[in-house]
Amino acid sequence: QVQVVESGGGLVQAGGSLRLSCAASGYTYSTYCMAWFRQAAGKERESVADIDNRGFASYAESVKGRFTISRDYTKNTLSLQMNSLKPEDTATYYCAAGRAWYGGRCQNLELWGQGTLVTVSS
Repeated sequence: QVQVVESGGGLVQAGGSLRLSCAASGYTYSTYCMAWFRQAAGKERESVADIDNRGFASYAESVKGRFTISRDYTKNTLSLQMNSLKPEDTATYYCAAGRAWYGGRCQNLELWGQGTLVTVSS
């Protein structure tokens, strides 16, 4: 089955850390770029971080310096290490796989996970 499945969400205090994971299966992981998005209640979905199949990463300004995206080709997983979390990081986080990389972003997104909820308390 072709899918990406997120895990690792939860409740954390402001200033804390959390690590999200995304397990990819059913397709050739190494040929896709990957991305993390998030959507807070009542807001539109926004891009958080992208990574191409060479490991080049890009970040939204709001998370730059706090979040790190990485991928493991031996396990076909994508990770998002989130440090110095803020209440405004509270959202459902989604993993996505795409076919093209341009403009410093993963594009032509074909696969989406079901999301994992991150709640940051103040």
